[in-house]
Amino acid sequence: MVDEEHESPAAAVFDALGSEYEKAFASSAAHRASLDWLLERLAPGSTVLDVGSGTGRPTAQALAGAGHRVLGVDVSPVMVEIASRQVPEAEFRCEDIRRMTLEDASLDAVCVYFATLQMSRSEQSGLLRRLARALRPGGLLALATVPLDVEEFDGVFMGQPVRVTSFAAEDLIALVRAAGLTVQSERSVMFTPTHPDARPEPHLFLHCRREGPNPAG
Repeated sequence: MVDEEHESPAAAVFDALGSEYEKAFASSAAHRASLDWLLERLAPGSTVLDVGSGTGRPTAQALAGAGHRVLGVDVSPVMVEIASRQVPEAEFRCEDIRRMTLEDASLDAVCVYFATLQMSRSEQSGLLRRLARALRPGGLLALATVPLDVEEFDGVFMGQPVRVTSFAAEDLIALVRAAGLTVQSERSVMFTPTHPDARPEPHLFLHCRREGPNPAG
């Protein structure tokens, strides 16, 4: 469980949003295309970690429905409860990925869809290195974010106050490569969540592969 003393601000935001988040992003064609990219490349019965798994849909649902072993991790207990109910064929844990133990070369794929935006830049770069090490050689990483050069920016997301940190696209790609991953494709889109308080936002989807032996770091 998440240690209350170190609870992420994201937990309060997504506890409040609950199923509204899923409804707001359900129409994202780029997200579904990213999942298709993974599904076309994963061997049957692959082990996949879904970081920031939210309500379990569409990510965990699509992967588990295709026969893969999916572990979803989220800091929001409300999201974990919803996901466990909606996608019973996957496993979900209320845990902070920043402190979660990850075994080297233990995963076939990792999904990180918009799960790092309330982490510091050092936490984001450190997480990418840890996730790269957790992938088996040839393992895949799908990463999506809002590619803006901002640090601890106070804003409002779907009516909830948030403090956002992110990277410009070229800086994020450099971090991914420094972690030992090869970027195989990237896609940039503008998307407006289906919510009265939502505004158009840029989305960047990166699809990466780990090559060779364990990355350093």
